[in-house]
Amino acid sequence: MAVFRSGLLVLTTPLASLAPRLAPILTSAARLVNHTLYVHLQPGMSLGGPAQPQSSLVQATFEVLDFITHLYAGADVHRHLDVRVLLTNIGAKSAFLPPLPSSVQNLAHPPEVVLTDFQTLDGSQYNPVKQQLERYATSCYSCCPQLASVLLYPDYGPGERSVESLDVPLPSTIRPASPVARSPKQPVRGYHRGAVGGTFDRLHNAHKVLLSVACILAQEQLVVGVADKDLLKSKLLPELLQPYTERVEHLSEFLVDVKPSLTFDITPLLDPYGPAGSNPSLEFLVVSEETYRGGMAVNRFRLENGLEELALYQIQLLKDPNHTDNEEDKVSSSTFRQRMLGKLLRPPYKRPELPTQLYVIGLTGISGSGKSSVAQRLKGLGAFVIDSDHLGHRAYAPGGPAYQPVVEAFGADILHKDGIINRKVLGSRVFGNKKQLKILTDIVWPIIAKLAREEMNQAVAEGKHVCVIDAALLLEAGWQNMVHEVWTVVIPETEAIRRIVERDGLSEAAAQSRLQSQMSGQQLVDQSHVVLSTLWEPHVTQCQVEKAWALLQKRISQTP
Repeated sequence: MAVFRSGLLVLTTPLASLAPRLAPILTSAARLVNHTLYVHLQPGMSLGGPAQPQSSLVQATFEVLDFITHLYAGADVHRHLDVRVLLTNIGAKSAFLPPLPSSVQNLAHPPEVVLTDFQTLDGSQYNPVKQQLERYATSCYSCCPQLASVLLYPDYGPGERSVESLDVPLPSTIRPASPVARSPKQPVRGYHRGAVGGTFDRLHNAHKVLLSVACILAQEQLVVGVADKDLLKSKLLPELLQPYTERVEHLSEFLVDVKPSLTFDITPLLDPYGPAGSNPSLEFLVVSEETYRGGMAVNRFRLENGLEELALYQIQLLKDPNHTDNEEDKVSSSTFRQRMLGKLLRPPYKRPELPTQLYVIGLTGISGSGKSSVAQRLKGLGAFVIDSDHLGHRAYAPGGPAYQPVVEAFGADILHKDGIINRKVLGSRVFGNKKQLKILTDIVWPIIAKLAREEMNQAVAEGKHVCVIDAALLLEAGWQNMVHEVWTVVIPETEAIRRIVERDGLSEAAAQSRLQSQMSGQQLVDQSHVVLSTLWEPHVTQCQVEKAWALLQKRISQTP
């Protein structure tokens, strides 16, 4: 059987008996689909009769919400799959319930294969059943013209019948704010309009649970707040967050896929309350365990401003069984950003003018980021390290290539009595004076670049294959033109200030002023190929560097 890019999984088994077999079903589907897997719930539907099966409404109960949550949790094992549970035929209890759509729904990625857990008596790939499945799929959704079909039998062999419904309720994952006990078969109430908020960076399965519950509760409009600007500052590795427009694009595509009948208002979330705190037409708010207190604060804010409280629905966090010691134990965007550290983010530069035997890395980072310690770790792994600070000292030294031009430009009063350039005096002349600074950098930067190229030749002579240029001002100086890749070490500004104060004995204000005179971490990352961070314990940094080094060796070996 071929592997397809996108597929549609039609689940016909009653949910209670399907739940324990869900993992093998998803695993079977993952073997056949490698990108987008749409899931359509139609428990109780038969594909064995002569009549064309029709889509019917599935009552939204807490059992259905729990099943959707467990489905996304199970799908997290198959990270290559973008799983989307389609909610078009799932309806909450409501007097204003819209009818089932009569037209075919267009999906962002038209399915190339339709799969089902429907079971034939002998366990065979029975052609009439498959034909019914294909007809049903194409009557509901836009599919590829040459749609293939597969019957999945994940937990029994040929001739075996399926297990009967055990009618065992799924573990509870959705909790309304009301203290009234809920039962699995209890219908979920529908509302006209509601809200949900989050960062929604690299849309993952925990996000999809939050959004799916909100989509089922809302019958007309869903307001989605997407964190931006000041609300992003406290995020882990904010430099690696997707841009707001990109997050909104992925979010919008998912929402329109899963419930096109809703009107979606996606808006920037710029404060902790957002539209949920001020929109009088909203009736509910979906939150996670982590943000439940924030939901309570929204309601207090609404009451203070004469608005009715929102019904709160709290979603249980999805656990990540594969998290490491320094990662969160839940499925989270923070963990995904951590796992990007050391990986290649964009294609390397082609530098035919550099020595063919040498692969050159430009290593940079804000002051206090731990860049020099990363350079030493790379040296320990076999890299030839060029320290631009040392080259600067050589350039400024009496008789060095920059000595005379600098003295002529800034005068003899920048010299110590012994004739050595007093770099503190020189620094005071250029700090805060763009014109004077440009005069200095126009002299010094080309000289240091020339010395670096000489060092590269030395690396080749020593038989080295990787050269690292350790330079805080790599990008400002334009030295990315002589490297294959830019690697940046990032650290939160507050931590960088603490380190500078401790290391250099500066005041916090002086440390902050130093950072403001440099490119920000975000500006550096935007031009980088690999990102590292020294935020955690030294052994974590070492693991990051080793991972980056191993991936680099693989890239170099594949370079023609």
